[in-house]
Amino acid sequence: MTTPTPRARLRVPNVTPGARILSFGDYQPSKVVTNDDLAKTVDTNDEWIRSRVGIAERRIAGDDESLVDMAVHAGGKALAGSGLAPDDIDLVIVATASHDVPMPNVSAPTAHRLGIHAPGAFDLNAACSGFCYALATASAAVRGGSARNVLVIGAEKTSQWIDWTDRSTCIIFADGAGAAVVAGSDEPGIGPVVWGSAGDQADKISIADRNSFITQEGQAVFRWATTAIAPIALEACERAGITPADLGAIVPHQANLRIVDSIARKVGATNAVVADDIVTSGNTMAASIPLALAHMIERGDVRSGDPALLIGFGAGLAYAAQVIQIP
Repeated sequence: MTTPTPRARLRVPNVTPGARILSFGDYQPSKVVTNDDLAKTVDTNDEWIRSRVGIAERRIAGDDESLVDMAVHAGGKALAGSGLAPDDIDLVIVATASHDVPMPNVSAPTAHRLGIHAPGAFDLNAACSGFCYALATASAAVRGGSARNVLVIGAEKTSQWIDWTDRSTCIIFADGAGAAVVAGSDEPGIGPVVWGSAGDQADKISIADRNSFITQEGQAVFRWATTAIAPIALEACERAGITPADLGAIVPHQANLRIVDSIARKVGATNAVVADDIVTSGNTMAASIPLALAHMIERGDVRSGDPALLIGFGAGLAYAAQVIQIP
């Protein structure tokens, strides 16, 4: 009997033990729109908006300021803070749900403008939880050997998808970008992700077609977020081997200040600083978590090395949470 010839075996890269965030970057447009500004065009006022969503003002991009422009600003700041050169980056992921065209994507031209040569480049749409999804994807790519260093950006120009006569949405959403650089590490600095979705409620936040604006059923989303998300956050802590008392910061998606406060209270992290960036930034969807954390780091609200709980949730209804170590 003839012995069969052995089949060729695939080779895979050596596994990197962990991944960590080296730096954050942020960008917001210069135009500030206050609640009083909105009260001039829709039936609302400052007290009404603050009491329901906690927002005092938000930043809105100009017509000449593109989604790529904002991604470049935030990504460039994160890259500069990382100490890496553009050629050290071999994968760029942009989390966004507000691009004005289906192609080209945001990531490839962003990488080109930052001087990053021939990286893997793709956009990811998990709406308001997009940054957490992208961060988990970057961590897996680094640990699995598919990338050495990854630039992760959450960027949104949501203002171009808003009906500015609709009081239920125009008071909430805003524009901006936040970014992080992810690299390999001997010790893990990005914990396991807990992610999922409630697709049976996907119509609660939606854009019907290319000629439509964002609509949402605010009360339904509020009930879902304030009941379903805290257990996900606690599971992310457990998987990372962290107790709520260990946390230095909690950074939920900045959807609504009442939702943020409810989640933080249910997590029970009494020693943690809770992000409240929504007050001055509004809801910037996939940009909100990195934007909020970058601001916390810049102000000195958190310490390098502290664990921070990131919690994304929103349209889809998709959610994701993970614990990271603050760079």
